[in-house]
Amino acid sequence: MPPPAKNFLILEQVTQLQQALKESELPHVRERILIILLQNDGRTQQEISRFLGCSPRTVAYWCMHGDPDNLESLHNKREYEHNRKATPEYIELLLKTVDIEPSDFGYEFGRWTAERLATYLTEQTGIDLSSSQVRRILKRKKYSYIWAKYDLEDKQDPLIRAEFQDKLAQYLAIAREQPERMQVWFWDESGFSLRVIRRKNWGKRGKRKNLTGQRRRGRVNVMGGIREGDRKRVCFFIKKGEGNIFYALNHKLPPANFRGSGAKKVFRGCTSKAYS
Repeated sequence: MPPPAKNFLILEQVTQLQQALKESELPHVRERILIILLQNDGRTQQEISRFLGCSPRTVAYWCMHGDPDNLESLHNKREYEHNRKATPEYIELLLKTVDIEPSDFGYEFGRWTAERLATYLTEQTGIDLSSSQVRRILKRKKYSYIWAKYDLEDKQDPLIRAEFQDKLAQYLAIAREQPERMQVWFWDESGFSLRVIRRKNWGKRGKRKNLTGQRRRGRVNVMGGIREGDRKRVCFFIKKGEGNIFYALNHKLPPANFRGSGAKKVFRGCTSKAYS
């Protein structure tokens, strides 16, 4: 048998195959890409077979039928038959639905699963796909089922927040230039649930969805503060985070923590309340 031709692929074809090799999640597709690349490197079919651990018949078939200009030819036809009912309109609606909260459609549940997406899209389009088919489409569109993170931005007023940030900048400027006149403390309370509640949700790879936090019984509450000037820290474990407890803990601090005769501005959390 004559030696195989070497470097029969042009640079664009090699680059395209190498990129597909990195992105494909299908083992058999990656194997077929490697067969073409190794053949282009001058390896014989027997060498490729031993290197990849596959049969010589498989190597011979894809050396002959693998088309570097049509990467779809490296997939099995049955992979597309599973999604033969999924029209472009169905896929477009699926990707839009994933980014919308279920509550916006009147549902009581708080997250989309593949089963719920399949049921909803069947009602909207009349196309009945299984949850595994929906999951496969999402994965091909670079979506993954990952942990979401909790967020409280829906409870914040942007106008009040901007006004507070301007006022805080003025206080910080005075405290840094004339520390004898003013100290700025940041004080907050945080509760930790003894039962960790996390959710998975569909989202674009590399991004996490924000979900509103939910309180549960059985919590450990911690209250503490930090002084902006020298990063002095204080911390207390409390039964419940209330304004009265906050005020009482401030009076329990030793005098060394409030040295100087200037005013003390204590900001609790991210609100605009200042205590002096």
